[in-house]
Amino acid sequence: MHCKSIFISDIHLGTKGCQADSLCNFLKAHTCDNLFLVGDVVDGWRLRKRWYFPQSHANVIRRILTSAKRGTKVYYLLGNHDEGLRPFLRFNIDIGRIKILNKHTYTALNGKKYLIVHGDMFDVLMRKNRKWIMHIGDTLYDLMISFNTYFNKVRKLFGYPYWSLSKWLKSNTKEAVKFINRYEDYVAQYCKDKGYDGIVCGHIHHAEIKTINTIEYMNDGDWVESPTALLEHVNGEWEIYRHSTDTNKTDSQIK
Repeated sequence: MHCKSIFISDIHLGTKGCQADSLCNFLKAHTCDNLFLVGDVVDGWRLRKRWYFPQSHANVIRRILTSAKRGTKVYYLLGNHDEGLRPFLRFNIDIGRIKILNKHTYTALNGKKYLIVHGDMFDVLMRKNRKWIMHIGDTLYDLMISFNTYFNKVRKLFGYPYWSLSKWLKSNTKEAVKFINRYEDYVAQYCKDKGYDGIVCGHIHHAEIKTINTIEYMNDGDWVESPTALLEHVNGEWEIYRHSTDTNKTDSQIK
């Protein structure tokens, strides 16, 4: 399938929770004019603690570089877990034909102007620059992802499909749902104040397409808990692609 643009984020290469094989299969099956890597592609935080980078993770990098070599425009929007690359932004250089950016303004086929950004900047603004809180939250999240990895190895032995504790908590815990809604509302208001028609972001690992106070809010999800991507089709339609690691079937949400 060929798309105008594909948006993926929160891959977290370098962690055991990364579903690299699923992402490689997705990238093999989908081509595009523009590929946006919307942050947290490589998990620098985790790699600094312990080196973990199997062949499947290297294959993702190779697949992306191959796409760039074949003519796909690749944009890498930095997130909080790959913020170690931010000092290089001042040099305005490309890496392997990949453009490294903090944020990007994208004009879609529908003529609307979208802010493309990872989304961690809104955490800082919402929490009044208390960055240490973000690190505590990320540490707790990493523990849940580690639980997911080992728990699902056991489930697989007994023939059960993948199940994500962190995803379940997000959907069923009142405070988590409240935070996601608050985050989305804050992002939409920010975009409205800045004159954007919409936004594409990641960061909170919660894929979504919705309109908030006239602003089109789109989140491309992640490749850890529930493999998802945001697609802009050649007819101008937007779709959330959801990949099933158990059946190789897909589900979608189209706008």
